Amino acid sequence: MPVYKIAGLNVGYEPRYSLLCQRSEKYLCGEKADFNISVSDNLMERQIEYYKDVLQGAQLEYLWIGALFNLKLLEYNGMFLHSSTVVVDGRAYSFSAPCKTGKSTHTALWLKLLGDKAFIINDDKAAFRKIDGKHLVFGTPFSGKSDLNVNTSAELAGICFIEQSPDNSIERIDPDSALSLMISQTIRPSNPERMIMLCDFLDELLCEVPVYRLKCNVSTEAAELSYKTMSRKLL
Repeated sequence: MPVYKIAGLNVGYEPRYSLLCQRSEKYLCGEKADFNISVSDNLMERQIEYYKDVLQGAQLEYLWIGALFNLKLLEYNGMFLHSSTVVVDGRAYSFSAPCKTGKSTHTALWLKLLGDKAFIINDDKAAFRKIDGKHLVFGTPFSGKSDLNVNTSAELAGICFIEQSPDNSIERIDPDSALSLMISQTIRPSNPERMIMLCDFLDELLCEVPVYRLKCNVSTEAAELSYKTMSRKLL
């Protein structure tokens, strides 16, 4: 079984389809697995039949393996956030919101604004882990339609929830206000023990990493505002 290093963990899984295989290729490590994940043939057959008018088998496998990895991540002091995450000067800034709100559009504006000093580490499901007292963000193969991801990590500098607006404004929000937003954009495990793990992880994360709410339009001015506020730097 192939083993992939994802978010600092050696993960064993055997892709059936080329989609998952190709997107996972740059994460191959050839080391001993910390854990294995898989979807049974029976479950795949039932899911393919159920979603036959919407999704193909390759897409279903990609989604299932990603979901299983992200649930397992909770056991290793981590979680994933539905977000587009940009890295600037070695520091990661994650932008989250419901689908089609403009996360990827906004991080693309950061790239336009900052040029070669910025890159997208993951455009859909970045992995967060706390390791040796630091909150880190990792690229993963699970990056949605864009397949924008880099197999590296960066220290998390801030999280921002986006809302569409004709005018641009940004404010820092407190941990209590941020909690429901975070939970709405990650997997909410049905297992009570894993739900406790998620809540414990978020309790630390939200006390130690600043979280913002950005109301914005599609403009470089919006990107400049969020960059200056979150990085505390001038362009």
